[in-house]
Amino acid sequence: MWSACHPKSEKELSECGQLGKSLSRLTQPSILSVLAKADKPVHGYLIIQEMSSGPMFNGNAPDPTGIYRILKQMENNGLVTSEWDTSESGPAKRCYNLTDEGRACLRRWVDALACYAASIQDLRILACDALDIPVPEQPTCMKELEV
Repeated sequence: MWSACHPKSEKELSECGQLGKSLSRLTQPSILSVLAKADKPVHGYLIIQEMSSGPMFNGNAPDPTGIYRILKQMENNGLVTSEWDTSESGPAKRCYNLTDEGRACLRRWVDALACYAASIQDLRILACDALDIPVPEQPTCMKELEV
């Protein structure tokens, strides 16, 4: 069954303005959340794996180039620190750690996300009203998860 959360193809996404596929604004709080849950510094590949298993990406890996670019910006802004891990065989890996400023930023994101959720719900109501259809209690993608 088609839904915005589980489109059949990239073509379906592109035909409807991407349907918020990337939600690039929400990448930073996703990264911050992964790092906040970690009990040790995490390298970029593991951050990407964790994000891909979350609700935003639904099993699809986010663009690694974009993630590393955002991590660099976050480091420049003091939200994360990084260091090279050369302890394992193979190439060195840059590992990231959340700073106190990053943790405070994630707390602010919690409020911002609540505001986004309220605005999105208002927009859903407006769209359903414009289409003269009832507002679904649950999106199709959430119903599919119950099966």
